[in-house]
Amino acid sequence: MKKQHSLELAPVGYANGISTQLAAKQAQHGNQARLTTAEKEAIIAEAAQHFGHFLNALGCNWQQDPNSADTPRRVAKAYVHDLWQGRYEPLNNITSFPCDGYNGQVFEGNIPLTSMCSHHHQTILGRVHIAYIPRQDGQVVGLSKLNRIVEQCSRRGTIQEQMTLAIHHMVDQICTGNIGVAVMVAAEHHCVSCRGVKHAGAAMKTTQFSGDYLAQNTDYRSEFYEFCRS
Repeated sequence: MKKQHSLELAPVGYANGISTQLAAKQAQHGNQARLTTAEKEAIIAEAAQHFGHFLNALGCNWQQDPNSADTPRRVAKAYVHDLWQGRYEPLNNITSFPCDGYNGQVFEGNIPLTSMCSHHHQTILGRVHIAYIPRQDGQVVGLSKLNRIVEQCSRRGTIQEQMTLAIHHMVDQICTGNIGVAVMVAAEHHCVSCRGVKHAGAAMKTTQFSGDYLAQNTDYRSEFYEFCRS
């Protein structure tokens, strides 16, 4: 597998990058170093304290409200373990296998997507379609590993354009020797449906192509779109 730093496009600490705490741990112990349970608990405790101040500033008497008394910790825990998990956990090692002469597309569609808008911290929900073309003497990865890549890139704060590029980059780096990668993301943004214009049901689609998907003399791109439709 490629080193962790080669898989990341965003600067450390940015909403769509790894956290400063994980980056510091990796700088000391290597790119596969992981935060311990105690280190994550320390992040949660500090974040919960600050979220309590945030609620105070909004005029919430959350300490006296039985429904909200533990809300700061719940929110902080959800960010570290779920909503922003990709910022605190490095991607597990991904093994590859010989493709034994196969030279068609490898496609997986309708991969569930859960992410968060870095502008308003509202959820982004949708589906991801991924394909790549291995060389005949190249390597392929286990199908579920594409799901893991989507989880790693999406469980952060982001905008959809950045996330699409990040997924493409990670697939391209991990599927070594490929001759093309294609990614499509279709998602609904709750920052559109819950605030601002308040329009529910609007969907955004983004794509990123490389290699033979951009060539004029192949059918890979149209075949990819057909796979997405079906």
